[in-house]
Amino acid sequence: MIITVKHMVCNRCIKAVEEALGQKWDSSSYRVRLGQIEWKTALNPEDLETIDKLLSKHGFELVEDEKSRKVEWIKQLIINEVHHQAAQKPTEVNFSEFISKTIGHDYSYLNDLFSSIEGKTIGQYVTLQKIEKAKELLVYGEMSLAQIADQLEYNSAQYLSTQFKKTTGLTPSRFKSFGQRRPIDKV
Repeated sequence: MIITVKHMVCNRCIKAVEEALGQKWDSSSYRVRLGQIEWKTALNPEDLETIDKLLSKHGFELVEDEKSRKVEWIKQLIINEVHHQAAQKPTEVNFSEFISKTIGHDYSYLNDLFSSIEGKTIGQYVTLQKIEKAKELLVYGEMSLAQIADQLEYNSAQYLSTQFKKTTGLTPSRFKSFGQRRPIDKV
């Protein structure tokens, strides 16, 4: 049985979910992945309620309906590709093809569904995630803007810079100087 968990965005989230579940269950009875918990056995409604309570203490929540599960799945695919796979991939990712093929639905249907629940298109969500990753990389200061643009699959540093300013209101260089003076908040 697979249950979908909302608000899981990184490996620390996986660890937090594992620790929360470990309060009640042996770790051999489930496997936690980004946005999902795979159980080896079926769960009864009481177990689901307990899981929901344990996870809510850490800012997570179970996704109940099928449409919301698909939207969470889309978000997790995008987050994983942008934040965890981008530096490791030699080829560009076409998000519309990747999402459509992975989920097994027409992209226009998925985009309409995503928009109706999130209030933004999948493309806008991808851009927001890429800008968050760019902010992170800028703060680290280990890569040039051109290298960041290349890693995030932008055609040029100028295009990344334009998207960055449109999204954050700051140029990347202004953000970098501003970010060095205070910590940044994640979306």
